[in-house]
Amino acid sequence: MKKSQLSLAVTSAVSLITSMQVMAVESSIEEIEKIQITGSRINRTDMETASPVTVITSDFIAQSGYTSVAEILSTQPAAAGMSLGSSSNNGSGGSSTVNLRGMGENRTLVLLNGRRMVSSGTGADSSVDLNTIPVAMIQSIEILKDGASAVYGSDAISGVVNIITKKNYEGTSISIEGSQAAQGDGTSSGMSILHGMDFSNGNLVVGAQYSKRGEVIQSDRDHVDSGCSSFVPEGSLGGKTPTGDGGFEDRDHCYDYTNDSYAQTPNELISLFSSFNTEIDADTQFNIDLMYTRRNSDQQMAPQPANIDLDTSKLDTQYTDQFKDENGMTPDELNYRRRMVDAGPRIYEQTTDTYRFSLGLEGLLDNDATWDVSVTYGRNDSVDKVQNSIHAGNMEADIYVNQDVWFSGESIDTAYLQDAGIMYTESNKGGNEQFIMAAGLSGITEFDLGYAVGIENRFESGFYTPDLITQAGESTAAQQDPTSGNYSVQSVYAELSLPVTDELAVEAATRFDNYSTFGSAMTWKLGATYRFNDSFMLRSVVATGFRAPNVSELYSGNSGSFDYLDDPWGNAQDAQILVNYAGDKDLQPEESESLTFGAVWEISSGLSTTLDYWSFNITDAISRLNVQTQMNECYAGSQEACDSINIAMDGNLDNMTSTLTNIGSQKTSGIDWNISFRQESYKVALDTTYLINFEEDDVSYDGTIDGNMGGYSKLKANLSVDVNLTDDFTLLYNAQYIQGMDGENNGNSYATDDVVYHNVSAAINMNNQWSINGGVKNLLDTDPEYVPDGNDMNTIPSLYDVVGRTFFISTSYKF
Repeated sequence: MKKSQLSLAVTSAVSLITSMQVMAVESSIEEIEKIQITGSRINRTDMETASPVTVITSDFIAQSGYTSVAEILSTQPAAAGMSLGSSSNNGSGGSSTVNLRGMGENRTLVLLNGRRMVSSGTGADSSVDLNTIPVAMIQSIEILKDGASAVYGSDAISGVVNIITKKNYEGTSISIEGSQAAQGDGTSSGMSILHGMDFSNGNLVVGAQYSKRGEVIQSDRDHVDSGCSSFVPEGSLGGKTPTGDGGFEDRDHCYDYTNDSYAQTPNELISLFSSFNTEIDADTQFNIDLMYTRRNSDQQMAPQPANIDLDTSKLDTQYTDQFKDENGMTPDELNYRRRMVDAGPRIYEQTTDTYRFSLGLEGLLDNDATWDVSVTYGRNDSVDKVQNSIHAGNMEADIYVNQDVWFSGESIDTAYLQDAGIMYTESNKGGNEQFIMAAGLSGITEFDLGYAVGIENRFESGFYTPDLITQAGESTAAQQDPTSGNYSVQSVYAELSLPVTDELAVEAATRFDNYSTFGSAMTWKLGATYRFNDSFMLRSVVATGFRAPNVSELYSGNSGSFDYLDDPWGNAQDAQILVNYAGDKDLQPEESESLTFGAVWEISSGLSTTLDYWSFNITDAISRLNVQTQMNECYAGSQEACDSINIAMDGNLDNMTSTLTNIGSQKTSGIDWNISFRQESYKVALDTTYLINFEEDDVSYDGTIDGNMGGYSKLKANLSVDVNLTDDFTLLYNAQYIQGMDGENNGNSYATDDVVYHNVSAAINMNNQWSINGGVKNLLDTDPEYVPDGNDMNTIPSLYDVVGRTFFISTSYKF
């Protein structure tokens, strides 16, 4: 079957944009294998679908020096907002996530070989921890930048990331890799082994991967300013610090917390994986995928800031007399703050085990239709600990008994803190579980009508049990309640693809989901392609979508978080202010509408381009009111704003609470433009996303940057130049461009500059078996942009590189 020039243009545009090859089809073959493209369940013979799909292969991943799925996806122009990764030190739990279009990580669906991955992390999680997927097992990554709820169900609002693993592999491959920052820290290493063998009617692939990421301390980078916290090591009473002779004076200094905090967090991953497929008979195949990953990860922050309100009636008058007001009255309470450097830094440790197996049967009927049944089970178990935590109740009791020790300004022996029960190790447990049964039928009729129908039954559960001291509110960290819950969903779907004329083809899909929590939801999708000639095609998709509330959103109790906020009253002593977060079991699903419209054009031989307009509109979004906005409106006199987050108009923020609701909204639109040029010895590709608008809860964020929302750059682009100097020597240059953004902090406006990261690498095939690859990321050692209200290091670590120039090298031997 000859493949049209248009089909080659589509394939070329998608593949060259991501600097890698997609399946090529020789014109002499009369029949070609049907494949399933992300975004459709119909097995097709080409990639001419209405939805835009970007594909990244393992060769490009290896040559670019990527060692994690999160690192790969975070550099895509379609990524925005804020996500978790290797530089997320505060509250990440060691997880890594993807955030397409900046619409939220829980609105991007992650699949493994077309089937859902279990949510993973430290428990009751709403998204997939990308660390659980070893890079060594990846054949390619397909990114669908379109709403796909009608095909896949909940969560596929902003797009789908489908990770395809290596199958039908023969031989053995051993790879070793290493990297280090130019300043000599952040040393990382890894190795993997992959073995595949054919046997009668089948193939078996087994593999293992080990990787270890080294840490980087924030203060070891020049771009990180010294921190300034009112919690000082000698302690303060009523805002005054001890003089050493029993007296107190106004605090005139602060504590630099960057000396103990990580800029790059360490982790250690061990993964085992396998795939097996065999023919049961001429028309039936059996397949099974197995995967296990253990993650040991750490984050480190400055010693615990203890914040305790002391009863002055229990304190000696020699101390309290110094705080009498002009009327000679002593306050009922005095606030005591102390940076517990005597206990050591807070060390967050996570051990997570993620298991997944998926088995299926696939068959061919007499009419060439294919059927499949599958069972997928995933489980994630986690234990996370916090070393050197502080028991606030025991600390307060000890202060009353030993006031001279605490108010002397001197350091306190660690053994003393341990014996008094003030120091302890916080231990929490959590997990997620998923079970899916599915069956489907797909085929193409004699009238070229493609169809797919199927049913699914899915069960999801999750739990998170904080340490008992944390639950009781006796820790100096924020109080947190346990979370536990589950739900089930039964689904039916149908999809059609019809060539109306030689030029026009239409696609349609619909899906019905029935949830045990809120009831039913129905979604649909309608797409079309119109081929003007062999080199130019228009494509468009209109779709509805939804996202069901997850376990954490439905069943989570109160959970405290110290957020970076600007107190308009000026009562808060620090920028980090306690906000209590809570879920709601009566939440309803989000609803969305999406549109893509674009063109694919093969301009000339080797030169092709795609241009797509996209828009998303989410209503009834599960979100929280913007706490900063509500604080500002409350300060301006709005009682409704005060009540919405449970604060007083006089600026009392003691019980500030943000509860999930369905009152949110989100609107975003933009343009993706990709152009590529390929010749025999080189290829050049430019992948660009222009953000037209991004609104959340009627607040515009496009072109802005914010410590809570992240970055929404108007223009982001990746340029890739791949040159084959010889058959065995390849050079790769990649540039990532991020346009500057505007921000506001404490009423003052600021702006970030345009940033370009340059990356270079070279790959050498020493012979048919041995290859070496090496290069430099962030070649010019470009510093991250300064963001005054940044969520860490006064920047956005998920957007900008906080580590700096990094060298990497890897070698692979195949036999």
